[in-house]
Amino acid sequence: MSEFTEAMAQLAGGVAVVTVRDGRDDVGVTISALLSVSLAPPLVLISLSSGGYLSEVLCRQDRWACSLLSSGQAAMASRFAAPGRPSARHLVAGAPHHRGPHSDALVLEDGVAALEAETVQVVPAGDHTLFIAQVLAVSYVTPSLHPLVRLRGRYRPLG
Repeated sequence: MSEFTEAMAQLAGGVAVVTVRDGRDDVGVTISALLSVSLAPPLVLISLSSGGYLSEVLCRQDRWACSLLSSGQAAMASRFAAPGRPSARHLVAGAPHHRGPHSDALVLEDGVAALEAETVQVVPAGDHTLFIAQVLAVSYVTPSLHPLVRLRGRYRPLG
């Protein structure tokens, strides 16, 4: 592990799953690089590896969903982080979810929050691509649940 990677691992980040419908398939990945950019209009930013399939799909599909995971969803985070993972439809089988009405993407339930967004700007940044998106809808907010965070290379519950 490089010193830079180790240094960044000291910073806790909320864990979320980004999903997008790509024709007849569903694609998704676990992220810990999500941040609020603006309140008016409501904008968020996600950072994805430029060589990843989801990054490629988001360059052609503007609308997507982001489910902010709760402390009880570490297994779901691991499913979406595994290399060579199957379609997102298979990954959510047996877990509460629905299709977002604005994005048609899979939205995981039982998280701390979920939103649907539409990309408004794509910014290359080193070996990653930044997707800045306007929030179209907040599917739910559940402040009674604790968020799942990633710290020092591991998923950890808060609270």
